[in-house]
Amino acid sequence: RSAISACQIMAALLESIPRWTGGYHQQGWQAPSIPIFELTMAFTIALYLWESYLDMRQHARVKATGAAVPADLKTLVAKVDKDTLARKKSEPAPTPPAVAAEKKEGDDEEKKEQIEDGKMLETLETKAPKSQLYGLDKLGFGMTKGFYKQGENNAFLLLGAMPLLWDYSEQIAASMGFDPAENEVKVSLIWFGVSTIIDEILGTPWAYWSTFVVEDRHGFNKTTIGTFIKDKLISLALTFAIGGPVMFALLHIIKWGGPYFYLYVWAFMFCFSIFFLTIFPVYIQPLFNKYTPLEEGPLQKAIYELAGICKFPLTKLYVVDGSKRSSHSNAYMYGFGKNKRIVMFDTLINQMSTKELVAVLGHEIGHWAYGHVLQNFLITQIYVLCAFMAFGSFVNSPDLYHAFGFAQMPTVIGLMLFFQTVWAPVDSVLNFVLTLHSRHKEFSADQYSLNLGYSADLQQGLVKMSIENLSILDPDPMYSLYHHTHPPLLQRLRALQPGSKKKD
Repeated sequence: RSAISACQIMAALLESIPRWTGGYHQQGWQAPSIPIFELTMAFTIALYLWESYLDMRQHARVKATGAAVPADLKTLVAKVDKDTLARKKSEPAPTPPAVAAEKKEGDDEEKKEQIEDGKMLETLETKAPKSQLYGLDKLGFGMTKGFYKQGENNAFLLLGAMPLLWDYSEQIAASMGFDPAENEVKVSLIWFGVSTIIDEILGTPWAYWSTFVVEDRHGFNKTTIGTFIKDKLISLALTFAIGGPVMFALLHIIKWGGPYFYLYVWAFMFCFSIFFLTIFPVYIQPLFNKYTPLEEGPLQKAIYELAGICKFPLTKLYVVDGSKRSSHSNAYMYGFGKNKRIVMFDTLINQMSTKELVAVLGHEIGHWAYGHVLQNFLITQIYVLCAFMAFGSFVNSPDLYHAFGFAQMPTVIGLMLFFQTVWAPVDSVLNFVLTLHSRHKEFSADQYSLNLGYSADLQQGLVKMSIENLSILDPDPMYSLYHHTHPPLLQRLRALQPGSKKKD
């Protein structure tokens, strides 16, 4: 009786929700029995308000404390400086630069930015006000963009933009000589192309402002207008060249696969993932950046020695011209089995000594040693399987389509609506859990580098990256926990101290 009563109460509550019947509807549309549209709007607004609350907390925190180095962080960085100077005195010669200096235009400017040993705290304190301004600018931009995107998404939903765009795609298909009723996949591809172009048009001004205003104002942007336009055109071409065939195959598999289509979809996506991970670094990334083998010298020798110690199957070392677009720095690795490759940004090499770079790469190899890369791949595969299995219960549900103004039931629309409605809460929870898991993995990788004997050098490297990237030194705890896949600098330095109990 209690179960029946609960169901009746739930049905009454759902029935009491006011229904939106405005906007564009397809001919033959019927009102849904479940207020999916209204519940989706409520969820997206609630999520936006929650994330806006976190943004405001972060903004208030940065504005109040961002111009100064937190006391605990100051103590730890002072200790790093002290240890650095002590080690420097005991060394027979100074640590060689990461790459042999070859006189080039702009070298003098680059050298001025390098941080002297023992002066990281002084530099951190000098850069803290700049970090504050950069952080406030990024937050302000993000909040403005978020407000606009929320309004845009709500307007599109309320006005019925999705069924209108589908009907427009059918008209295009008909003008090309295709019967829309008999060529759903072709209409889907047209819809995909038109949607992509609209998204690109609406998103480009924000990308421009981020690059040429926010990043440029704080000295990070190196992108030219020509490079910006070229990147956009290449990205758009790749979206059509790769996304189109994938969608074509996906829709055919869903229609052909019957009630267990999700197994075939998962198998297809698994194969595509392997294929894409193979071609992306070799054929796609070079379309945007130049990759050159790291020249022989102390850095190359030290990295191969590190790989040998860790039994890391390193086959190639590359330097990427990240400075072509930004002065931000990074390093990463890729490859399958016994064919691993490491890529370092030229900006990172210019910012660090050989020992610091090796320590940072020891952290990256730690991700491989602890199986983090494989874990991420397996999690992705499980996610795809579960998501499409759940989609199987809704792909033929008329209410899902009717809720958003559709009389027809195109598979690609069902797929999009499913991920925007039913699956959206699952995604939100899962993203938070994966963020927490990522932070755990970062601590573990730090410990791996520490166990190799690089604790001091890794601490120096982490502080330098924080300085060079103008990272927020004292983020709001709730904001950081929700958004940041990497723990704050203070937490990472604490975990690297002798006797620290922090292992995750």
